[in-house]
Amino acid sequence: MLKQLKKDLRDLADPKKAKILQRFFKTGKGEYGEGDVFLGVVVPKQRMLVKKYWRDLDLKDLDKLIKSKIHEERLIALLILVYQYQSLNTKSLIFKFYLSRTKYINNWDLVDLSAPNIVGEYLIDKNRAILYRLARSKSLWERRIAILSTFAFIKRGDYADTLKIAKILIKDTHDLIHKATGWMLREVGKRCKKTLLINFLNNHYKQMPRTMLRYAIERLDQKTKKKFLKI
Repeated sequence: MLKQLKKDLRDLADPKKAKILQRFFKTGKGEYGEGDVFLGVVVPKQRMLVKKYWRDLDLKDLDKLIKSKIHEERLIALLILVYQYQSLNTKSLIFKFYLSRTKYINNWDLVDLSAPNIVGEYLIDKNRAILYRLARSKSLWERRIAILSTFAFIKRGDYADTLKIAKILIKDTHDLIHKATGWMLREVGKRCKKTLLINFLNNHYKQMPRTMLRYAIERLDQKTKKKFLKI
């Protein structure tokens, strides 16, 4: 089935779209996605393949797929893992598999479409110390996994870990972490309480990278935005 999935994926390849995606995901020399290879298959079409094959692939198949040099194959592996996590009684096994393969979860879309749905969901009722280790990782993608995983908590009105991890990441130097952290802070204000976000900003806005701050205040009123942007 793995062989057939790969064939179906290549049948959907679009070289023109691939060039656009390789620019969009910064695959040039020295960029965060350096060397990543795209076939040019958009996510909705990838999801069609996921729905078709997710029941037929085991972790050995997904291990091969997630280690692929092809971006779409890695994303399909992760999306299948999400389906299997939600549907099968192997949650602990999938969680451990995911965290042992973070080397291959190496672009922002790969993280964003998988981390909340696997790592975050698994840790809902468990010790979350792993997220703090990931937040201090040298790996950009592990740090992004740490903050994005808390989205699963935020959706349940649980914000404490998001704010604690955001404090760790305030001094991060990478723009992709600034965006992700600002996004999660914005969600705290949106889904939990706006006062929680305001309190966090009052204490930390002067130290926050500008991009992180702008993402965090996006849904606030103009008067409040101006207050925090006036440094």
